[in-house]
Amino acid sequence: MLVLGLTGSIGMGKSTAAAMLRRMGLPVHDSDATVHRLMGRHGKALPAIEAAFPGVVGPGGADRGILGQRVFGDRQALARLEAILHPLVRADSQRFLDCMRRRRRTVAVLDIPLLFEAGRRGGVDHVLVVSAPALIQRQRVLARPGMTEARLDAVLARQMPDREKRRRADIVIPSGLGRAVTFRALKAAVRRLKRRSGPPSPPSRQEPADA
Repeated sequence: MLVLGLTGSIGMGKSTAAAMLRRMGLPVHDSDATVHRLMGRHGKALPAIEAAFPGVVGPGGADRGILGQRVFGDRQALARLEAILHPLVRADSQRFLDCMRRRRRTVAVLDIPLLFEAGRRGGVDHVLVVSAPALIQRQRVLARPGMTEARLDAVLARQMPDREKRRRADIVIPSGLGRAVTFRALKAAVRRLKRRSGPPSPPSRQEPADA
């Protein structure tokens, strides 16, 4: 089974691309949705989160607002939270892949926002990076409720720069030229990677990213 990793920085259109891949009939594991489930009511991450951040867990699960305040701007606190969540997300995605193999699916997608940052490149055969011009990225993110320039800059500081993600990508998917362009690029990418199906090449031998 061919495993594709889908990633991209905040505001780059990754979620839209994931929805398009589902429309194409591909199974997609959503890491963000998994995190929400792990932190929701009866979520598996709750005991460890409460132990690390006392007072953030209530009857409905972890209070993401309070937790966000605890980790925002605090690298050590963020690292503690990630150390709790990342192994659980990995385990969930592995169960997803095992299920897809049992169902004899030929392609499966892992939607991982921090694929490179979390060291998950080795767990996928090929990486698709969704990218848009920085101006469009900022416009999209700043339109979100509660988002500020300072908060966006803090998020970007924790993420690998878009140019580096594009350099490491097997294929770059443009998302700043309209949905039709993005959809065509995804269809072409999946078709191309199916033809190339096999183990990933060593990083030093990766093909240049598509523009």
